[in-house]
Amino acid sequence: MCGILGIVGSEPVNSRLYDGLTLLQHRGQDAAGIATSHDGRLMLRKAAGLVRDVFSNAHMLRLAGNMGIGHVRYPTAGSSAAAEAQPFYVNSPYGIVMGHNGNLTNAADLQRELFESDLRHINTGSDSEVLLNVFAHELQALKPSKKITPEQIFATVTQVHRRCKGAYAVIGMLVGRGVFAFRDPLGIRPAMIGVRHTDTGSEYAVSSESVALQGLGFTRLRDLAPGEAIYIDVEGNMHTRQCAEETSLSPCIFEYVYLARPDSIIDNVSVYKARLRMGEKLAKKILSERSDHGIDVVIPIPDTSRTSAMEVAFHLGVKYREGFIKNRYIGRTFIMPGQQLRKKSVRQKLSPIELEFAGKNVLLVDDSIVRGTTSGQIVEMARDAGAAKVFMASAAPPVRYPNVYGIDMPACEELIAHGKSVPEIQEIIGADWLVYQDLEDLIEAVRYDKHPIETFESCCFNGEYITGDVDSSYLQALQSNRSDKMKKGASSGDDLVVL
Repeated sequence: MCGILGIVGSEPVNSRLYDGLTLLQHRGQDAAGIATSHDGRLMLRKAAGLVRDVFSNAHMLRLAGNMGIGHVRYPTAGSSAAAEAQPFYVNSPYGIVMGHNGNLTNAADLQRELFESDLRHINTGSDSEVLLNVFAHELQALKPSKKITPEQIFATVTQVHRRCKGAYAVIGMLVGRGVFAFRDPLGIRPAMIGVRHTDTGSEYAVSSESVALQGLGFTRLRDLAPGEAIYIDVEGNMHTRQCAEETSLSPCIFEYVYLARPDSIIDNVSVYKARLRMGEKLAKKILSERSDHGIDVVIPIPDTSRTSAMEVAFHLGVKYREGFIKNRYIGRTFIMPGQQLRKKSVRQKLSPIELEFAGKNVLLVDDSIVRGTTSGQIVEMARDAGAAKVFMASAAPPVRYPNVYGIDMPACEELIAHGKSVPEIQEIIGADWLVYQDLEDLIEAVRYDKHPIETFESCCFNGEYITGDVDSSYLQALQSNRSDKMKKGASSGDDLVVL
């Protein structure tokens, strides 16, 4: 999970890229980067850390230009080292800089091809650098002239679709020429286009989520279609084309459960409304299994579960209360890069309001239970605060399988639900009882009212990998390379680079 952003404007875009990345910070806290183009030169700043820590006033002043792209990262491939912060850059052809959200499932094969056939060197373990070099090689193969054309961009993206497998929403820039974006043929990862009309012409922006477009004053036009590419030239003209032969809209359902902000709209579905419906269906599941539930109060585990928890309380006819206060200076524990760090962060992150727990039967509602690290400690915290009984409900089904499309769920051994029944999970986290959402209900909650989304990417719940190239050997290799035991620590930040 990462956040991408690109703007072609009629005035400098540096501050807007910064502001937009802060609105996408929830999608990645490991590293951030901005690249702009001015007078035929590329200005690039990227480093490990939050947006506010990566960019100083001096950096922002040097990121000149009316077009640029930005990226916030949390690592699912490669390591968390600063060298793998995005965007990545290659100098030929033209000078291309690119950021990527997702994960290539054939990255290892592509890296071998790039070295053996394309004679390109990959300097990091990031699949985003692989994707950039595939794009650069295919564009170079067209023997483009000094002036790039939209047709050449689209022909290049067509070849990228043919070579690359997996999930990818891409933002890129050709130095001095324009910004491009494209989405994988299954539309697994989100990307959308917005416009802002000014006295000097129209400005365009591409973002992972509509919340960034809205916050920057852009009107959301639409989502990029699966397989579609967009090119916005330096004059502000937008060109679009479908570049994949076979497409289907199959967005990642975990975007609606946890990843996206509730005020975003993705593939024409309101994340907020989807989470309300998740709560409604979860309440029905609780009533069907626990008609005599004995719940005194429903308490959300902040922040993502709050929307669903309110609906659970409403449909159960019991009180809704805020029982945990969140420390805003601690990041999202699910996307922290190591189990020990996650364990330490939970109690730093949440503090109970004891009067909401004392002597009560409490239902804790979470958006999902992935590793169980947070859930077990929060159940313990509720008991320590005086709760008579502690029940647990998840707005998502059990996460039993690794995600290979851009979410950090790589190792089966790290997933609390893998190979376990609900009663076994209940015992591990210490709850008096535990209820999970059914996958069918989750899908119905997101696809509400005959939405054109026919299928969802739901591999972490059902073990079905829609790209068709993931088998047990792939998962075993993934587990070996990307489990918590293999995570690498982040290195110090890089300085501004002017190319």
